[in-house]
Amino acid sequence: MLKRRFKAKKWSQRITCGGLIISLLAAGLPLQVWADSNSNQTATPIKHVIVLIGENFDHSFATYQPKHGQSVSNLLSKGIILADGSAGPNAAAAEQFKVNTPLPSTYFISVSASDKTAFSTLPTPELNGAPNHPISLTELEANPTGVQPPFDNTVSDAQPASLEPSVESSALDLLRTGATSAAGTTGLDDRIKNATELQNTVFQLKGPNLPYDSYTGDTVHRLFHMWQQSDCDVANATPANPSGCLDDLYPFVATARDDSGGNSMGFYNMKDGDVPLLEELADKYTLSDNFHQSVMGGTAANHVALGTGDFMFWATFNGLTQPPANIANPNPQSSTSDKYVADKQWTNCSDTSQPGIQPIMSYLNSLPYQPPSKCETGRFYMINNLSPGFLPNGQIDTASITAASKVPPSPLRSIGDELNENGISWAYYGGGYDAAVRVANGSTDPFDQLIANNYWDICNFESYATSIMGDASHGPRTLRTRSISSTTWNRVSCQ
Repeated sequence: MLKRRFKAKKWSQRITCGGLIISLLAAGLPLQVWADSNSNQTATPIKHVIVLIGENFDHSFATYQPKHGQSVSNLLSKGIILADGSAGPNAAAAEQFKVNTPLPSTYFISVSASDKTAFSTLPTPELNGAPNHPISLTELEANPTGVQPPFDNTVSDAQPASLEPSVESSALDLLRTGATSAAGTTGLDDRIKNATELQNTVFQLKGPNLPYDSYTGDTVHRLFHMWQQSDCDVANATPANPSGCLDDLYPFVATARDDSGGNSMGFYNMKDGDVPLLEELADKYTLSDNFHQSVMGGTAANHVALGTGDFMFWATFNGLTQPPANIANPNPQSSTSDKYVADKQWTNCSDTSQPGIQPIMSYLNSLPYQPPSKCETGRFYMINNLSPGFLPNGQIDTASITAASKVPPSPLRSIGDELNENGISWAYYGGGYDAAVRVANGSTDPFDQLIANNYWDICNFESYATSIMGDASHGPRTLRTRSISSTTWNRVSCQ
């Protein structure tokens, strides 16, 4: 994800995939007590549950220290770093490795100690798409779906304001600053202190030429990549680490996938004033520090799991009982390259002959607590981010679905269905939805197209649902959203 730091009190950067998501959900409480949201006769004093969905916990909360005698599990509490961001006594717990060549001929999720080597210095942090100059109005109009802020002075003050109507006027300058000033948008990010000589552990995103509002590079999070990065083998299990996952192949796998180098090991430091908005929210509300994600992989699958408790699958569409294309094959391309043969979006995990499935299933079956396998026979599941087949205006994108590049209308039951059936009001908030509807209805305005291109439908689990988007009384009207936070600088944040 292209990342920007928060300025104090400003909605200037992402809290989640492309923006802030707030769901008003009666989560985990008896539904009958919510029948009248204005009633004082509820079983608890809680009337609304507001969920702010974030990603990359230690990236933002590495040095967070809670108030009121509470505890937190993060890089600081584990002694991996000190409060000043330097390496702590347990820095080696975050040591990273590369897999020796020749690589295994098929997909692997664990490597023996003799088959991998610790990096002498961490792979360098990379720009990996971070914008290097402010975009002009001419550039925006010429390529509205291929650019993002910051903007130069040829873009009027009113235009960024229309782009993000929820951003305070005093914070609109954040849409004009933060370009890297590098020669290109790829290669070494030398703004980070000691970028070419980083200790083999986590590192702080800090440097004299790295201003507060800087863009920095992204890294990957996809199902097969995350399993491989985790380096899981029950033989490595200990009482403190019952999974046996060592989490020591992150830069190795990410570099092969997207040339992001050591980006996955970077963190912001709240003790230096970084991400103060997230710190303020954590101080005030509940922080789920011991929950990372529901599903190995990217944002779409995890948001679907949040809203449905299930995994998105290919539902029969126009006679197609399975996706006709985009089937994953994570086997290495060669004995020296861990790039995958086919880094695609669908897999049939009930079939262990499918590439990549057997190593994962063997590991799961080796665990003493035997997590259940729910892969239904013959069913193909979405393992990487795909947009819903429903357009934001409720129409169906048939061509994209039949190319297997979007998800067919889904029959999965969601929390929205439960709330609707019980007469409980709810809302989903995500920046850019109104513009996305206008573009789906034919708008060619470049600012509409820019905003729509950065509305993250994959974060909106309800946008996949036939029962919601396929029902005019629930779909675009119920899902109509306000631009709570900027979605414009996270073009690749939901990989």
